[in-house]
Order: sequence, then C-alpha cells, then structure tokens
Amino acid sequence: MKYDPGIECCDGIELHEDKLKLVHTHMPAEEKLYDLAELFKVFGDSTRIRILFVLSMTEMCVCDLAEALNMTASAISHQLRILKQSKLVKNRREGKTVFYSLDDDHVKAIIDQGMEHVEE
Repeated sequence: MKYDPGIECCDGIELHEDKLKLVHTHMPAEEKLYDLAELFKVFGDSTRIRILFVLSMTEMCVCDLAEALNMTASAISHQLRILKQSKLVKNRREGKTVFYSLDDDHVKAIIDQGMEHVEE
C-alpha cells in the first residue's frame, strides 16, 4: 500500500477492533453525511460568512446588510435566499420592514467556534 510521503503512517498493518466497532456503531447514514457536507459548502462562501457574522451581532434588513457590507441589495438578497434554504437564517416582518437573523443559537456557535479556530 502506498501512502503520501508527507503523512506519518504505522510501520505495519494492525487493526484496532475496539476503534472500528466504535466507528461502525456511531457512523451516521451516508445521506446525513452528505447533508452535512452540503451545509459546510454553504459556509464556504466568504459573502455568506460575512452576512452570518453581521447577523450574529444583530438582526438586520436587506438594505442595512447591503450598506454594512458595501454590496447591492440584490446580491445580499441572493445570498439570503441560499442561507434561508439551508435553515441558517430566518426573517420576521415588522410593518414594511423584513428583518433577518440567525435561525438559532447553533448557527452562532458555528460562527463563534470557526472564528476561535482561525484566531488560534
């Protein structure tokens, strides 16, 4: 078996049944892992990350988001649609204004932990 020379590997082949059993017992279904990968793809766009970061501080309407991020309302709207489809943001109407916010505390935790990781 060939390994990448930049990665350290075991000197021999030895299976660790306890670890394999743990993985086989707790590994999610392929569909769930696919959904998780799709979620992380949404986080792979810097514009969407910027929007999520702003919304982690306060709810905002499209006009305010566009101003805060120096973008067009149309561009913000397009990204909000993707974020809403992925259940990362939600909206509420107050009179003529529609405010967007993070869908729940899990989204804020993902943003916060991601920032903590890159700042290490």
